[in-house]
Amino acid sequence: MRTTFSSLLQELRTSRRQSLADLAGTIHFSRGYIGNVEHGTKFPTRQFAELADKALQGHGVLLGAWRLAEEEEREAERTRRLLAASVRESDALGLLCASQPDIAGVSDSVRALAVAYLGTPPAPILAQATQVRSGLVDRIKKGGVHAGDEKDLFLAVGQLSGVLSYAALDLGSPTAALAHARAAWMCADRVGDNELRAWTRGTQSLISRFQGDYERALQFIQSGQQYATLGTSGPRILCGLAQCMANLGNSNEANKALNAAESARAESRNTDSMPGLFEFSQAKQHYYAGSSLIWLDGREDAERAEREASLAIAMWEGEPPETRSLDDEALAHIYLGTARLQLGELDGGMSAIRPILDLPEERKISWIGKRLDRFSDMLTNPPFHGSSLARDAVEEIRALA
Repeated sequence: MRTTFSSLLQELRTSRRQSLADLAGTIHFSRGYIGNVEHGTKFPTRQFAELADKALQGHGVLLGAWRLAEEEEREAERTRRLLAASVRESDALGLLCASQPDIAGVSDSVRALAVAYLGTPPAPILAQATQVRSGLVDRIKKGGVHAGDEKDLFLAVGQLSGVLSYAALDLGSPTAALAHARAAWMCADRVGDNELRAWTRGTQSLISRFQGDYERALQFIQSGQQYATLGTSGPRILCGLAQCMANLGNSNEANKALNAAESARAESRNTDSMPGLFEFSQAKQHYYAGSSLIWLDGREDAERAEREASLAIAMWEGEPPETRSLDDEALAHIYLGTARLQLGELDGGMSAIRPILDLPEERKISWIGKRLDRFSDMLTNPPFHGSSLARDAVEEIRALA
């Protein structure tokens, strides 16, 4: 909405043949202020919107766009404050882990949130997980728990911190995500839970990859390998290793890790103690494989990436809502499209990502923006550079995404 207001302001001004100086003289705001509003770097006051609407004969259209943008700004500010509050609480958990509180089991609440995460936008989950975790932390502070239940308490708080870590990252805040992941690690380490330890190390590696720090991402994976003995933590850590190796340009080690992950899944007889976000399904394993290999240059890597992403999408489409990871499924479409571009298939690439362009705004998590940016960049380089079809595709992506 903020972008819509800025664009509408600029369109109205130019259609009325007014320069920045002309409008500035009429509404008594500086040219710099108006320029920043048009470029989206500054959000204006209501007074500005009213004066500009009148001066440019917007007949209420510009003011209406401002109202929608202002509501969006308020919602964004609420989310930012919630992120900040949840980060402060994660940081405070370091002190709480020095105490010895107890609590009755709360795994059902955590389980419900972990399952809901797969099909719910991250902002509502951030709010719910923050509320549940705050209640548990309050009970720690007040000591209102039963003796002997310390492990259940800190395990639940650690798992909730893991949920918050994913929500923060999907909202585009890797710094907040790392703070929550550190809290999850402290809780897991305190109670000696290897399953959460391995999951948290994998998540810390994921966040580091989001930031482009692939060496650090690899260190987190290597640290987590010693704990990956329960549930699906073994395949997940190995797939994380494959992603690190692919990001570092090592095709042989990336494929080796993916093959090892397949073997680990075949040999595993354990089940995950927590479903949803904490579970590494077969579909997600194919998704991880596809998301790894698109960073390599070889044709064989691109072909395998296309197969793996296609398998992930097909499996998720046949799964019930409680196991269908909608965000990952959306990203799998982008990975499929990227692999096809690497194989020189422009039409196939656009066909793969088309469902993503029509997603509602609340479903376009930060990863989607990053990966669509890369997809667009590929269309501006050989072998697509100069192609009118590629140029049209870039314009379509940028307009809809």
